[in-house]
Amino acid sequence: MLILSFTPEGQVSIGRFDFTPTLGNWLSVFDKIPVARYFLNSFIVAGLTAVGQVIFSAMAGFVFARMEFKGRDFLFYVFLLSMMVPPQVNIVPLFWVMSTLGLVNTYPALILPGLFGGFGVFMMRQFFLDFPAEMEEAARIDGAGAFRTFFTVVLPLAAPAVATLGIFTFVSAWNSFMWPLIVTNTEDMRTLALGLAIFKGSLRELTLWGEMMVCCTICTIPAILIFLFGKKYLINDIAAGAIKE
Repeated sequence: MLILSFTPEGQVSIGRFDFTPTLGNWLSVFDKIPVARYFLNSFIVAGLTAVGQVIFSAMAGFVFARMEFKGRDFLFYVFLLSMMVPPQVNIVPLFWVMSTLGLVNTYPALILPGLFGGFGVFMMRQFFLDFPAEMEEAARIDGAGAFRTFFTVVLPLAAPAVATLGIFTFVSAWNSFMWPLIVTNTEDMRTLALGLAIFKGSLRELTLWGEMMVCCTICTIPAILIFLFGKKYLINDIAAGAIKE
């Protein structure tokens, strides 16, 4: 994919791969469509969605794992049931809500629906069930309240779960197509996946494979980079060296 994006279109079309690198395909794509704007929109939406999902899911998961209150188990099962509802079922009511609030074709419309999810809450709850209670007790003895304990002690030590959820959420939001297609109606609010798909659909008479490989490369690289950046946290053990019995 990367090699073809730098291969002259004539060589790609006839199947000759005497590789002579060129920036022609890249310059052509950036000249035809506002790729930089699409990229910025996708980065803002995916980044804020991932951060919000991590924070809200971590807080909810910690509450379900550590705090006792009436109806806790029932409420948690409701979160689990939400995972069984196909996303397509929520599109119409979600669009109605965004339209009623006047948020259609705005960043909040693209971001808000992704801030909450049953999978994130379930994942963080399961992680906190095995979290060492001694760490919280030590913080309370030092005079830390519930919020300070969570944000200064618990959340930093939950880096493996936070990184995993953040990567999953970022990639999912980055690749999202259906919801941006429905809730945006101007070019300056399109995300990268949507903008490049529309660009591909405009090539009806002739498929320019070199330019399509440029689009695929642009879509792929950020997801690979976010994984490479966060993968070191996926293999860490939070309890390693934290507590000595």
